[in-house]
Amino acid sequence: MAAKKKTNSVNTKGPEKWTPPDLKGKVAVVAGASRGSGRGVALALGDTGATVYVAGRTTRGGWQPSDGAPGCIEETAEEITRRGGKGIPVRTDCSVAADIAALFDRVEREQGRLDALAVATWGGDQRDWSRQQPFWEYEEPGWHGPMMAGAFAHLMCSIHAARMMARQKSGAIACITEIEHEELGGGSSLFWLYQGLGHRSINRMVYKMSADLKKRNIAIVALAPGFMRTERVMMGFATMTPEEAEKAKKMYGFDNSESTEFAGRAFASLVADPQALRRSGKFVLAGDLAREYGFTDVDGTAPNMYRDVMGIDPDSIESNK
Repeated sequence: MAAKKKTNSVNTKGPEKWTPPDLKGKVAVVAGASRGSGRGVALALGDTGATVYVAGRTTRGGWQPSDGAPGCIEETAEEITRRGGKGIPVRTDCSVAADIAALFDRVEREQGRLDALAVATWGGDQRDWSRQQPFWEYEEPGWHGPMMAGAFAHLMCSIHAARMMARQKSGAIACITEIEHEELGGGSSLFWLYQGLGHRSINRMVYKMSADLKKRNIAIVALAPGFMRTERVMMGFATMTPEEAEKAKKMYGFDNSESTEFAGRAFASLVADPQALRRSGKFVLAGDLAREYGFTDVDGTAPNMYRDVMGIDPDSIESNK
């Protein structure tokens, strides 16, 4: 479906609205929480008082991303604790099955239960696809990031979480994703193939897994933020001239961007919702959940980029169902 992009800015600022639900005593795992949307989800869960296992590769004094993006699991865990939750950092490479198994084994040993899982891992943006060259001239195919750190990690984390949640017949899972958009954008043809294939795989897995999970009272959604002000996004703007940055912000709809905590507030609200099963298996927008549950972003805005700016109704896109 071709998106009809609107030109007007519809994201107005007002007073911040966020009354964190009480999730004290609940146990959550957030995969990919060193930075980006995963960190935002973890921090929002910290607001609720939950115990949050912060899983990711980047550690203080350990492995660091090649682009120097800030953030590590220890920093995220410390901020969760400062906000009233309990943050527990666990070094995990979510593209490695043994690492994922060890993470959930630890949660089982230490907590004996799991109430919420958010998977925000994605490796499709770590490679430089900006060069206009044939796909065979790249040194490696680029499959690992979106398919192993992306779709595979979402599947394996969901499997391990479901095994724990099924015993207690309750739980909520969110796979952080976006609209499948192979037909959008330019640059390398393989970049857009992988972007679309990776996210479509996640979205379809959520739909298929929901059939079994619903029978155990476990909700699972494909949760889509809009354009987020992640660490890497802001790093990218910082390398541009003021004129280039202004042009890029206009092109990407920066006026309607959101913090990484916006999606976190959406997930925390879903975890606390006794009727969450009605959304299970669906592709949902963080902006739609904000309107339903009555919260705003940290700056008082209520962005909904896909629906309000791009004119996209995700329910009308077959590959996102």
